[in-house]
Amino acid sequence: MPVRQIGALDVSLVGLGCNNFGGRIDERQSTEVVEAALDVGINLFDTADVYGGTKSEEFLGRALGKERSEVLIATKFGSPLDEDRKGAAPAYVKKALEDSLRRLGTDYVDLYQLHRPDPATPIGDTLGALADLVGEGKVREIGCSNFSAAQLQEAQEALKQGAPRFVSVQNEYSLLERSPELEVLPECERLDIAFIPYFPLKSGLLSGKYRAGEPPPVGTRLAGMPADRQAAVLTAGNLEIVGALERFAQDRGHSILELAIAWLAAHRPVASVIAGATKPEQVWANVKAADWVLTEEDLAEVDAIVPTPGARR
Repeated sequence: MPVRQIGALDVSLVGLGCNNFGGRIDERQSTEVVEAALDVGINLFDTADVYGGTKSEEFLGRALGKERSEVLIATKFGSPLDEDRKGAAPAYVKKALEDSLRRLGTDYVDLYQLHRPDPATPIGDTLGALADLVGEGKVREIGCSNFSAAQLQEAQEALKQGAPRFVSVQNEYSLLERSPELEVLPECERLDIAFIPYFPLKSGLLSGKYRAGEPPPVGTRLAGMPADRQAAVLTAGNLEIVGALERFAQDRGHSILELAIAWLAAHRPVASVIAGATKPEQVWANVKAADWVLTEEDLAEVDAIVPTPGARR
């Protein structure tokens, strides 16, 4: 498994997203997925306090067990758990971490991420609280999620001299969601911030499971979504693009899923592609994509199928 950098962390190119734990899959199934990830060399496990109503952290901690010191745990805070547990005020940041540590069964987190901007709290105050946690040895690196380029710049400008900074940002990015290329990726390059894509398969649309005119297969992510959400994703335009991408991948002996992950990996400053899984076979498929290194010619052909943001077809 190729390795890249998030701050001082050496992370596997493909990480495991644990958002299904405690929601779509139970503890036994979650453990099977974690064990499969460990077997194939994944070392980055990404979760959040809100996933599975806090169950994701619990399941992940127990599944890792004695392997905890051999892997990297990334978790998040700030999204509302309830009326009292939300946001990024300094006092809550520290309480949220203690709660996550307890659920994970560990005494430190490798990457602690603000899940979303908190307009009610100055980012400098949040960074100060996170700096305290780093100083106490409870957090190794800090990151953010769902930040714009302007918000990344604001966070950088709010830093006190010598204080830890955000070393990563985790935003949605895929072949069907290329907006980060406009501003966020360039800002990451400028500030030396690692980019962690989530939803690399666009809610499963890039997995090759869906066909025009057919309902989503039973048990898939889209099948469990409301009809309006399905309609927003399974548009004629999206399905046309997916068909062309499938043909491109198949002509080169690969699946569209492998293309989706390999394509992200070809873009700097992408560090690790966070891909979820509900069964071991999906973990194996995600990791297989790391073996495909796209050429400049490949990337140009993909751009012809899915134009870069702002480009005219």
